[in-house]
Amino acid sequence: MVVVHRAFGFRFVIYTQDHEPAHIHVTGPGQAKINLRGENGKPELIYSIGITRADLRRIMTEVAAVQGRLLKEWERIHG
Repeated sequence: MVVVHRAFGFRFVIYTQDHEPAHIHVTGPGQAKINLRGENGKPELIYSIGITRADLRRIMTEVAAVQGRLLKEWERIHG
């Protein structure tokens, strides 16, 4: 597990033994999984548990803002 970003009290994590498609796990007060290349190339929520809608909006905005860096980290970890 590699923490690749932190924001709003959440950790954005890529697991080293994970699978395609490129995605991140968000952990903190709740958890979520976000596909980094969803429809139209934008991040896409796969699921969330225990995260408020307001926090989820902030998280999705943050992922979109740093999407390029997160994809580079995914490729660095998974080749």
